[in-house]
Amino acid sequence: MFENKTEITNKIIVEFSKTIEMFDLTPAEARLFTYLYLEEKPLTLDEMSEALGKSKTAMSNSIRNLANLNLVTRVWKRGVRKDLYKANTQLFKIFVNSYINKWIDATNFQKMSLAEIHKNVKQINKPIMSKEELATINNYLEELIEFHNEIESLFTDMKQD
Repeated sequence: MFENKTEITNKIIVEFSKTIEMFDLTPAEARLFTYLYLEEKPLTLDEMSEALGKSKTAMSNSIRNLANLNLVTRVWKRGVRKDLYKANTQLFKIFVNSYINKWIDATNFQKMSLAEIHKNVKQINKPIMSKEELATINNYLEELIEFHNEIESLFTDMKQD
């Protein structure tokens, strides 16, 4: 089925990258992360570029994004003048925390938007609807804000230290 180690490695990169892409990484970033994860030693941008057939600039941009997500780390090696990078190996923790942080941020944004609507609805002075309709809208808004509070609490509790 497989002819050599490179063929197996390429197949793993293709398949695992699909999973990594679900965490909002570009296909190039996902492939680069997977390649670094499979490598046993830190690599330079030149080595990454050669291995993945992408430009050094593309590798630099992808590495920067991966580093911002705490998926790769720049390492120092005596006698090597170029920057070296390696993948962080605590995959589950890193990806789960990244995903949870996105949920918390999105929840907070939505909660603030709903609170602003709620504030504006409370300040309505003109009779644009009946008092009962206004009370109903206020109740819905309070329920939706509470729903977002519960989501935020759930995801905050799920965060891995």
